[in-house]
Amino acid sequence: MGRTALVTGGTGGLGTAVTAALLADGWRVVVPWLVEDERDRLEPHPDLVLVEADLFDTDAVRRCVALAAGTQAAPLRAVVNLVGGFAMGGRVHETGVEEFEAQLRLNVRPTYLVCQAALPHLVAAGGGSVVCVSSRAAPRPFAGAAGYITAKSAVLGFVGALAAEYGRDGVRANAVVPGTIDTPGNRASQPDADRRGWVDPAEIAKVVRHLCGPESAVVNGAQIPVHGLT
Repeated sequence: MGRTALVTGGTGGLGTAVTAALLADGWRVVVPWLVEDERDRLEPHPDLVLVEADLFDTDAVRRCVALAAGTQAAPLRAVVNLVGGFAMGGRVHETGVEEFEAQLRLNVRPTYLVCQAALPHLVAAGGGSVVCVSSRAAPRPFAGAAGYITAKSAVLGFVGALAAEYGRDGVRANAVVPGTIDTPGNRASQPDADRRGWVDPAEIAKVVRHLCGPESAVVNGAQIPVHGLT
């Protein structure tokens, strides 16, 4: 029997690497997209399914998950939540609550909605894996990003809650905790940065692939650092 993974943010800098790694491992991979140009970032593959979906909308998420879970030959067995974003700002007294809440919405809402819709399918399939992406900024905060740091800390808390609630159903939940990922977007936004400590997305994708598969069956509730040796 085959298996399906739903990869949100699968057209992004990390997501394309994760999608490629799962396809190479024999998964059927469903990747939502919102902007049409995003589809061009992924190479065509017979096991790749692209679906238009606004992951901030409850009904659109349910339709996307239903598509991912809609085949008996390859049931939904993994959900990888990569949607998110980063924004610098001022210190807390200089930052409006709307800006703070925008980071919570961007980094937490899609993850919650996708998991909420997917968990019944994972349980019905006999178990599976949820992988979420947090940030090294959660355990190691810095000034000027309170919204982002709070949101990525919330992701870790949410993963812990999932691990506690669904472990007995055979559904594992884990988080990867990257630092700066060596993506085209990060290179463009930080052209003068020292990239020696940045991590290749393909290396993180190997960890995500492992967490999705049965080889990591005893790993639940983990916060796995993937920020290299720095």
